Amino acid sequence: MWSVAFTITAFLAMSIVRWIYKWRNPVCNRELPPGSMGLPLLGETLQFFAPSSSSDIHPFVKERMKRYGPTFRTSLVGRSLIVTTDPDLSHYVFQQEGELFQSWYPDTFTQIFGKQNVGSLHGFLYKYLKGMVLNLFGPESLKKMLPEVECAAKRHLKLWSEQDSVELKDRSASMIFDLTAKKLISHDPEKSSENLRENFVDFIKGLISFPVNIPGTAYHKCLQGRKKAMKMLKQMLEERQVTPNKLQKDFYDYVLEELQRKNTVLTEAIALDLMFVLLFASFETTSLAITYAIKILVDHPHILKELVDEHDAILCKRQNLDEELTWKEYKSMKFTFQFINETARLANIVPGVFRKALKDIKFKGHTIPAGWAVMVCPPAVHLNPSVYKDPLVFNPWRWEDMEQKGASKNFMAFGGGMRFCVGTDFTKVQMAIFLHCLVTKYRFILVKGGDTVRTPGLQFPNGLHIKVSDR
Repeated sequence: MWSVAFTITAFLAMSIVRWIYKWRNPVCNRELPPGSMGLPLLGETLQFFAPSSSSDIHPFVKERMKRYGPTFRTSLVGRSLIVTTDPDLSHYVFQQEGELFQSWYPDTFTQIFGKQNVGSLHGFLYKYLKGMVLNLFGPESLKKMLPEVECAAKRHLKLWSEQDSVELKDRSASMIFDLTAKKLISHDPEKSSENLRENFVDFIKGLISFPVNIPGTAYHKCLQGRKKAMKMLKQMLEERQVTPNKLQKDFYDYVLEELQRKNTVLTEAIALDLMFVLLFASFETTSLAITYAIKILVDHPHILKELVDEHDAILCKRQNLDEELTWKEYKSMKFTFQFINETARLANIVPGVFRKALKDIKFKGHTIPAGWAVMVCPPAVHLNPSVYKDPLVFNPWRWEDMEQKGASKNFMAFGGGMRFCVGTDFTKVQMAIFLHCLVTKYRFILVKGGDTVRTPGLQFPNGLHIKVSDR
């Protein structure tokens, strides 16, 4: 009896030891990048999500760069992963989209953003959806939107100036959400019986959290926030089907037209997931960038002065100071665009971009096995001292001699390759016009907050509270 029990126990122990060994030493036909797979199933997820108050590369990545080099293997949320901080490999991954790599995100992200989200779609369908978005947020549409963006910025800034202080991250998110929701689905929060943005606030609280879907956890609340927001978006689409929009054309009009077409590739589920992603991405990332930008201006008065001088010069050239901002004036904001690029470089709002290898890929002596995920790490590229002198120093003037348009091997704040962010121009328009309205009409001082934490995405745990007053 004891011998049987001992045999079973020994067999189980050997099986577990073998499983752990295989976990830590994945099979590959050639040489895998160095690294550690961490604990079975859990991998190195806890270290990845550990908060850091530094503006430097997140400790999870930086420590492994020192130990293993610019490309290493790990495991996050149960998935084998190659992390690269190598600008050459990062650029190669983006350029080989559809050939050697395809867009991929962990199952937890898919649950959050939807199985039919645009980041998980490929080929013709992705290109088609990208075209739909560009119809609304491409350069030609943005020229027409300029007055709307300026009007929204002026209205909100006036309201802020009448208060003792405002928490900038929340208020700028509200400003951008209202503008984007109006453009996408003609949503007016003042006329709606339900607050659509509140559901996104619930969603955001758990977005950068450990993926445990148990009641009470941040991740569970995140999924519940998504569920509520999707329910509202579906109701709005159904109402639009009954009562067509007679005002300006919006995204839902495009969706309804496409759904009625014969042999359409679009489905209601895909359209709703796309709407959810667009609403979230438009206001969350841009409000973080604006908040970080104002923190920089508070800490660097000489940069603020340069910005004020540029925008005051725009007004000085006008015959009528109350005229609306023109597209020509917007495109003349040279230092503003340098400032926005430097904000994007140093804020590093997107800590990682994911792809999946479609076949075994050999690069610089290592192999990325087919089916493995790859995480490109933009912060490591943006903070590379061989490219950016004193990379942790905020220096907009460095962009005078650097490429400012699109993506490059050394600048990927907005992605790269065929999935370069279609909302890039929209983001820059909102930031530039907000800064124009702010510095030409108002002054601002820090009241409290401004500390940043990366988990690994950027957060302002205590907010950024400022007092806005007339110049």
